[in-house]
Amino acid sequence: MRIARTLVALAAVFWAAAAAAQAWPSKPVRVVVPFTAGSATDILARTFAQKLQEYWGQSVIVDNRPGAGGTIGTGIVAKSPPDGYTLLVHSAAYAVNPSIYPDLPFDTLKDFVEIAPLGGQPNVLVVAPASGIKSVSDLIAQAKAKPGQFNYGSAGTGSGTHMNAEKFKLATGIDAVHVPYKGTPEALTDTMAGRVTYFFSPISAALPNIREGKLVALAVSTAKRSSVLPNVPTIAESGLPGFDYNLWIGMFAPAGTPADIVDKIAKDLAKVMQLPDVKERLAGMGAEAMPMSQTEFTKFVNDEIADAAKVVKAADIKVQ
Repeated sequence: MRIARTLVALAAVFWAAAAAAQAWPSKPVRVVVPFTAGSATDILARTFAQKLQEYWGQSVIVDNRPGAGGTIGTGIVAKSPPDGYTLLVHSAAYAVNPSIYPDLPFDTLKDFVEIAPLGGQPNVLVVAPASGIKSVSDLIAQAKAKPGQFNYGSAGTGSGTHMNAEKFKLATGIDAVHVPYKGTPEALTDTMAGRVTYFFSPISAALPNIREGKLVALAVSTAKRSSVLPNVPTIAESGLPGFDYNLWIGMFAPAGTPADIVDKIAKDLAKVMQLPDVKERLAGMGAEAMPMSQTEFTKFVNDEIADAAKVVKAADIKVQ
């Protein structure tokens, strides 16, 4: 009799959970982006949020919470109820933060569940036209001739743009000063004004300014050239063989979010990725889809965390 009652109770819990997942979402969903509006992470988050809103019949609100390399917004999501109504869209910085910030108010490995990657794109190394720098080799030569006098921007300490620049410094042996900003738009503005010498900007954010002649694109960070800047060489082609950095962006939920809800979000994201207008938009901003299962994405993120720890240690990166 006791076994029968236990089975009935378990069945009730199962059906209640299934019903809750089926009814989800029954109210607006908040997507926290821990970077400023107009950043690469923000652009991709809004592209997907618009389509998910149509699928779900509920508002999908993008909430920008920039600061501290993305850790402020991430902390908000970590403390949110695990009910699927607060999600996180983060960049490659997600994997870097555990190695840079020793006192994070959350555990990157335990407090989140990976849902899916939204895409990846190159960073593009840009300088102001007034700098007179015409190529990667030119930048390296000038930086080595003036050690400590060149500086470079980033979207914040530990951001993907910062890590890309640190890998570049390690590979070239140059001595340049890091200037962190709250986000990509601010870093781009100061690069165009010449207040920072160079910036590894997400290609989607820099592209309009490159086309308008406000920035000079020296190279892209990925192993292959970008279709939106086909005449711009890769860093590897510019004298640093093997150099490769992909700025990935993905969606996460608080740990404990029901598996059925996580699965639904992942499946709906996969559907969005197949929409012709979304494919066209991603291609237009130089981004590419990164099709992965949830298991594959989890492994990918864990590998990225391990790789980032090595770069942080080698570059001796500290919070400024």
